[in-house]
Amino acid sequence: MAKPKNQREFSVLSISLGVGFATGLYGISFGALSVSAGLDIVQTQVLSLLMFSGGSQFAFIGVIAAAGVGGIGVGAAVVSAWLLGIRNGFYALRMAPLLKPLGLGKLIPALLTIDESTAVATAQKEIADQKKGFWLTGAAVFVFWNLMTFIGAVLGDALGDPKNFGLDAAAAAAFLGLIWPRLMERQTFAVAALAILIATFTTPYLPAGVPVLVAGLSAVMFGLFNWLKPKEQVIK
Repeated sequence: MAKPKNQREFSVLSISLGVGFATGLYGISFGALSVSAGLDIVQTQVLSLLMFSGGSQFAFIGVIAAAGVGGIGVGAAVVSAWLLGIRNGFYALRMAPLLKPLGLGKLIPALLTIDESTAVATAQKEIADQKKGFWLTGAAVFVFWNLMTFIGAVLGDALGDPKNFGLDAAAAAAFLGLIWPRLMERQTFAVAALAILIATFTTPYLPAGVPVLVAGLSAVMFGLFNWLKPKEQVIK
């Protein structure tokens, strides 16, 4: 039985705000780590405003922290961030038919097309709820992420080394919390487990960002051959 419209709208709103706040919290980690890597508060805030992709931002400052802010370091950081940001392009392919943006109107949805907004949108059954899930989640994450980035950057010096507080692990923990409820089926759990193994064993040997893409191939292979998925669930 379908839920009443008001109940669905409240559910989408509460989920969007919850995801936005939870994601925003580890923006504190990014802000603190960015300052400790050598960027100032303004540079850190610009990254969150314009790049607005947590994984890419963490990759960027991770390379900066290791290689410095010189030309080579910045170049490597940009490439690493770009590699991790490729996935947003695939999200855009999924969201474009839903949102149908035109002209300059593509800029805002392009900025808000991230893991969280796509996940909440695709979890809804009704088209209207999918649109609301995308916009509300994207906006909530944007506001909370930028606010917490600023707080983290300002407090960066006072906190000392953010790793002493475990803030460097906050992003991974938050992302795990986001995808864990979706790992209820055998196939999705197997994809996640294989991706973790691939990323873990290739990280020491490949440039930053590449292990994530290689691990993502596991999902492609499972999807192409429909491994571990009951045949009756195959969409004809």
